[in-house]
Amino acid sequence: MAKFGGGRDDANRLDFSQPSVSPPEGRVHIFFPDQSRYLPPAMRNMNPASTPDPAKSGQWVEIEFDCLPLRSVTRTDIPVDASPTYEQFVLKVKAALEKHGAHNAYYLSHGSCRFHLTNEPLRGMVRYAVEGVLLTDLEDQKTIACDLHIRLVEETCPWLNEPIVEFLAESVRQAMMVEFDRYILAGDLEKTRQRIAKMQADADAQGGFIGMYL
Repeated sequence: MAKFGGGRDDANRLDFSQPSVSPPEGRVHIFFPDQSRYLPPAMRNMNPASTPDPAKSGQWVEIEFDCLPLRSVTRTDIPVDASPTYEQFVLKVKAALEKHGAHNAYYLSHGSCRFHLTNEPLRGMVRYAVEGVLLTDLEDQKTIACDLHIRLVEETCPWLNEPIVEFLAESVRQAMMVEFDRYILAGDLEKTRQRIAKMQADADAQGGFIGMYL
């Protein structure tokens, strides 16, 4: 699930809420070839096309994040009444701007990537917290790189070990890039740019600015 927003503790300053984008609901499809003789007669001639294709449907990884286009940030000074959480957020965004620049760069915060290794949530769930920058191509059509801080925050997987943790952390990077491509494809990135452009125009008309203080 992808969403667009800003700092949660200072929602009055940074609130880019966008409707969430949810992948299709998952389905389990088990197929045993050459077993039709065991089916009831009425089911032996069923059209395979009517059976869900597991390669085309399903939600294998649960992802959510807040997205801030760095090009929308015009000021990075910290308000005197900012909370410690918001102050840290501004400093992280400022560092991201200095490292990656503003164009084709998007800061993801409050990110979460959850894997289910079994069909029982209380056994085999692994969740990582994610924060950092995703970079797109010049046309903003494809994610080409990421600079993410990823840490394990929750798990119900007794057999988890360090090599698996590292393997899944790399899987998080790949999953976040795929999800951001889905975010772009769904049109949410364009809606985000249009929303920010309108807010900036409104602010300019009133002689103000939006900066980090939405």
